[in-house]
Amino acid sequence: MGIDFQDKRNRYTYSARGADRSWMQKIEQLVPIGNFKNAVDIGCGGGIYTKALVDMGVAAVTGIDSSEVILDGARENCQEYKNISFRLGDASHTGLESSSIDLILERALIHHLNDLKQCFLEAYRLLEDEGAILIQDRTPEDCLFSGSEQHIRGYFFECFPRLAEVEVRRRFNSEEVLTALKETGFKNIKEVTFWETRKCYQTKVELVKDLRLRTGRSILHELDNDELRSLVTFIESKIVTDGPIIEKDRWTIWIAEK
Repeated sequence: MGIDFQDKRNRYTYSARGADRSWMQKIEQLVPIGNFKNAVDIGCGGGIYTKALVDMGVAAVTGIDSSEVILDGARENCQEYKNISFRLGDASHTGLESSSIDLILERALIHHLNDLKQCFLEAYRLLEDEGAILIQDRTPEDCLFSGSEQHIRGYFFECFPRLAEVEVRRRFNSEEVLTALKETGFKNIKEVTFWETRKCYQTKVELVKDLRLRTGRSILHELDNDELRSLVTFIESKIVTDGPIIEKDRWTIWIAEK
């Protein structure tokens, strides 16, 4: 099955929340965000992190996505930000000028790709000398932590083990990412892992609604409607609190310079 990014029903699926302050603090520890003047968010989705980069001090940000439907949601989400623009493109063909960018963000992008090298070659082409790329995604190891009231995602795989197979299949391991970055020419490569707060739900009802809509969770598009209902019932039985619920996911971040 999988998510159809061109389906108008998914217009707002990646713009329905904000980047948590803890994410901003983590990124600021890793790179001097306020020093960057011109960034691009490749695979920007609904513009959640495009907006966050500006909030953190980047002077201008361009969001790139391969779905015009998703970009419509991003433009609406970021309409109050005059220093954000969006354009249609993909990770291998952004259409931007060479050596025109000093920061690239690729968050939750690479698991949708078959070819890391082409993506990284395009990023390398875009960056000015000493420019930085920040990649955030999950490795197979990041995905398979057990479910809990914080790690809701783990319950997906407990209820439907075949989803774990789908998840691992679409993820690059750390060595694959590091090797592709080195072969492209990037230097000063660093890797860190952290737990990002995805969203804070005031009640269990709010979480259940989010799950039923599959909001921002492409993996749930692997389930049909009956299976999704079964999953939601399963998660409701696992979570005993009525709220608040602070959902977190484990991620790996790679940072490199041109």
